[in-house]
Amino acid sequence: MNDMYAQRRLRLADHLGAGVAVLATAPEAVRNRDSHYPYRYDSYFYYLTGFVEPEAVLVLVGGVAPKGLLFCRARDPEREVWDGYRHGPQGAQEKFGFDAAYPIAELDARLPELLADQPRLAYAVGHDAAWDARVLGWLNAVRAKARSGVAAPQEIVDVRLWLDDLRLIKDAHELAVMQRAADISSDAHRRAMRAAHPGRYEYEIEAELLHAFVSAGARQPAYTSIVAGGAHACVLHYVENNAPLKDGDLLLIDAGGELDGYASDITRTFPVNGRFSGPQKAVYEIVLEAQARAIAAVQPGALWNAPHEAALAVLTQGLKDLGILQGELSGLLEQEAYKPYYMHRTGHWLGLDVHDAGEYKRAGAWRELVPGMVLTVEPGLYLRPSESLPQPYWNIGIRIEDDVAVTAGGQHVLTSPPKTVVDIEAWMRG
Repeated sequence: MNDMYAQRRLRLADHLGAGVAVLATAPEAVRNRDSHYPYRYDSYFYYLTGFVEPEAVLVLVGGVAPKGLLFCRARDPEREVWDGYRHGPQGAQEKFGFDAAYPIAELDARLPELLADQPRLAYAVGHDAAWDARVLGWLNAVRAKARSGVAAPQEIVDVRLWLDDLRLIKDAHELAVMQRAADISSDAHRRAMRAAHPGRYEYEIEAELLHAFVSAGARQPAYTSIVAGGAHACVLHYVENNAPLKDGDLLLIDAGGELDGYASDITRTFPVNGRFSGPQKAVYEIVLEAQARAIAAVQPGALWNAPHEAALAVLTQGLKDLGILQGELSGLLEQEAYKPYYMHRTGHWLGLDVHDAGEYKRAGAWRELVPGMVLTVEPGLYLRPSESLPQPYWNIGIRIEDDVAVTAGGQHVLTSPPKTVVDIEAWMRG
């Protein structure tokens, strides 16, 4: 495992060349008074280190023989009684395979020495104003030695530009973790479907999801779960999750667990009472077909936008068939007539972050899909009450989302909760 992180550092060193890269993990966040939010490390830092303690910084010194140096908290028996075990520099070096490790308290003293006479400095430029000021302090300390012939880095690069490309292509280990995260989350959605019925509250169903995540080892949700009954499903980021579920309404659940840092992201929409009404089924079948076409468009060599375009064609034609839109399909697509009912993209990169690292365009052109990329495919329709919308369709909000890996032969869908009308109704009947 340590070799995996070391290899990633070497790949970054290839981009860096001669120079120094500095990456800090995330700070702890205070929830209130002396209580903290559950700690979550920085994804870039974790990708290169596997180290999960707070107050840690990776320094990568490039060149012919790159070196990975870790700065972390020193051992502290008293604090460890309260907060738990710390590796300390020596333990971290031995367990995680760094070339050297130092107490985090020595960072400001050692960095000017490491930056001296280096041509390039790479870090997350502009990510944090306090960190920018700290970096400037190191550079000024080096510049203060100019009369002694010491030079500061002349080039500053945003290290995320390289890391985004590295993180975008998942290796076999990452894909295996993401598959397990998807399996756990798929089971959670199945559990939620079985638990839903009229009279229960949205938060009760959220609790079923959290139970399934944690009991299978995904200790945290990858993002705040959306459990949206009825009209709430037409609010894209609804997270209050505090309303009762009503007979005849649909329930939209957008939820995924995080396992070993990697996210899953699934959306299913189903009837609270286990039976789709005629209008609900009609809209649902349109979204399901849009998703099927979009998933089929996920192919190596295809452009990033291909799944979105495939989904748009089906959704717009479906709205036309329902009588909600009028006109020729090509004109409706050109006018973006679907926008009142479908206002988001059809997917995003997925990995250590829910909206994962990686550009969608390069030099103004959509990026090509290649094996190892993982993305979501999530078309939807959101029919809010309006004079132009037939009343039987009011407050129908539907989204269907799966996690899809690009493979050499096409694509592999990682997620698996029921999603056809027949399968959903059968599963909910038990």
